[in-house]
Amino acid sequence: MTQTQPPQETSAPQENSPPRPRTSPESAVPTSPGASMGRLVGVDLARALAVFGMYVVHIGPPLSATDGVASWIRYLADGHSSVLFATLAGFSLMLLAGRREPKTGLAGRQAKARIAIRAVVLLALGTVMAMEYGGVIILGFYGVYFLLALPLVRLRARTLAIIAAAFALVTPQLAFALSSLLSESVQQSINAYDPLRRLSEVGVLDLLLTGFYPALTWMSFVIAGMALGRLDLSSGTVQRRLAALGATLTVSAYGMSLLLAGKDALRSTAEEGSSGSSGSLPLDSGSVPLDSGSFPERPASTLLTAGPHSGTTFDIIGSVGVAILVIVGATVAMDRLPRLRRLAKPVIAVGTMSLTAYVGHFLAQSALSVPAGTSTQQSWAPLLMFILGAIGFAAIWSRFFRRGPLEYLLNAATKPVKHIR
Repeated sequence: MTQTQPPQETSAPQENSPPRPRTSPESAVPTSPGASMGRLVGVDLARALAVFGMYVVHIGPPLSATDGVASWIRYLADGHSSVLFATLAGFSLMLLAGRREPKTGLAGRQAKARIAIRAVVLLALGTVMAMEYGGVIILGFYGVYFLLALPLVRLRARTLAIIAAAFALVTPQLAFALSSLLSESVQQSINAYDPLRRLSEVGVLDLLLTGFYPALTWMSFVIAGMALGRLDLSSGTVQRRLAALGATLTVSAYGMSLLLAGKDALRSTAEEGSSGSSGSLPLDSGSVPLDSGSFPERPASTLLTAGPHSGTTFDIIGSVGVAILVIVGATVAMDRLPRLRRLAKPVIAVGTMSLTAYVGHFLAQSALSVPAGTSTQQSWAPLLMFILGAIGFAAIWSRFFRRGPLEYLLNAATKPVKHIR
C-alpha cells in the first residue's frame, strides 16, 4: 500500500539518479559501466512496477469487477506491489550503507545517520498523510523498518538471508499469539498514551504489530532485500541462482498452502473488510490483516493460508519469491536488452522518483476526485490516466533534475551528517 517501497529512497519509495549509465558510488567492488547500469536501472524498473502495482490497487476496479487477464493483474498487484516496495527498501539501505562491502569508520557512521534521518522523515510524512488517508499509508511503517534495520546494515548476504528466513518462519506465529493476547481494551489503553495514535490512525502498536504492514512480520521482506543488495546482480551465475530460488520459494510456499488449506488458500481478502480509515482509499489487499486486533479473531487454521497480505509464513515466503523474480527479471532485461532499456527509459524514470510518484498519486487522486478502487469503480481509464501521467511527469522532470521533488528534499534532510566525525 502502500505502502506499502516505498523507494536514494527509502524507496519504498526512493531516491535515485536518473536512468543513465552510472556506477554505484556505494559499491566497493569495481564493475564495468554496462554491468553497473544494468544492475541499478533494473532496480529502478522494479520500483516503477511496484508504483504501478500500487496504482492498480488504489485506483483500478476491485477484483470482483474484473475477469480474465484483468483479474490476474488485479490479484497480482494485491499485496505483491507493497511487498516489492518493502524488499526494494531493504536493497536501498545497502546502497546507503555500502553495496557489496559495508562502510566502516566515519563513512559507516554517516551512512547510519543518513538512514536514521530518512527513517524519521518517512515516519513524520507517513503520520501526516495517515491523518488524511488512514492506515493505508505505508511510509510511516517504512520509517520503522529503517530504524529496526540499522543494527543489520553491516551483515553479509548469507547472514541476512538466514535472518530473513528465520523471521518468515517465526514471526507470523508470534504475531498471531501476541494479537490473541491483545484484547480491544488493552489496545485502547496502549493507544490512549500514544502520541502518534492521537495524531492519526497509525500508532506505535499499529506500526509494530496490528497495522496493515506490521514491522514484526514485514521485516522479513526488508531483510531479504538487504541480502539481495549485498549480491552482485550483474553476475550471470547470481542471476540464475536467484531466479531458481525465487521460483522455488513461490511454487513451494503457495503449493504447500493449497495442499494444507484447500482451494481457497490463496484467496484475496481485499474486499472482505473496511479500512476504517478516514480517507476514501481502499486498503492494499490486506484489508483484513491476520494480526490486526481491529477485526474478529481468526482461527489458527488461517496460518496455513497464503492470500495477499495474510501475513502467514506461506504468504511471506511466496511473496519474497515473487519479489526476487521481479527484481532479477528486470535486472536481466535491462542488462541484456539495450533496445528495451531505451524504450523503457520513461518508465524507469518513475522508479528513480518512486517516493514522489507514491505520494503524488494520493494527492492527485484527492485533487481530481478520482474514485478509488471500490465497488463503484468499474473503469480502468483512471488507472491508465495516472500511469501515463506519472510516466510523463517523471520523463520530463528527469531531463532537468537528478532527483525527484521529494527525493531532493529527502536528500537535503540528510546533509547535516557530513558534520559527523
